[in-house]
Amino acid sequence: MIFLKEVNEGNWYELAKLQTTEEQKKYVAPAVGIMARAYAMRKSRAKVYAIVKDEIYIGIAMVRDMDEYPECYELQQFFIDYRYQNQGYGKTALKLIMDMLEQEKKYNSIEVCVKMEDKPAIHVYKILGFEDTKYISPDVPDAYNLRYCFKN
Repeated sequence: MIFLKEVNEGNWYELAKLQTTEEQKKYVAPAVGIMARAYAMRKSRAKVYAIVKDEIYIGIAMVRDMDEYPECYELQQFFIDYRYQNQGYGKTALKLIMDMLEQEKKYNSIEVCVKMEDKPAIHVYKILGFEDTKYISPDVPDAYNLRYCFKN
C-alpha cells in the first residue's frame, strides 16, 4: 500500500538517500535539495512528503501555495526513486497528492512546470487530467505549465 508521510526530523535522512536515474537529474532536484527548497519556501506553506510503500521510502514530493496569479497549489518537485520506477507508484502517489489537496480546498487547482523533453513525466500528468495552460514562462522557456482543476 502506498501512502504519504510528512517529512520530519525522524525520516529526512532516509529520504535524502532517494535518487533518480542519471537522465532525470536534469529535471528534478536531489532529495536533499527538495527539502532545502521547502525550508526556503516555508512562508508559502511549502511541505515535503515522503512517498511510502510498505514502510519503505520510495519517493518524495514538494508542494507549496502559490498566492500570486494564478492562485493554486504548485507541485514543485516530485520523483520516485529509480529502484521503484515503472511500477505505477508515481501515478498512485500523484493521485494521493491530488486527493489530499482537493480535500484541503484552499485552491481549486494544482500547477506543475515540466521540461518539454521529459516525456514520461508529461505522460503521467496528462493521464491524471493535467492540461497544458499554453503559458510559457520567460524564466523557463523549455517547460510546459500543466494544470489540474478540481471538480467542484
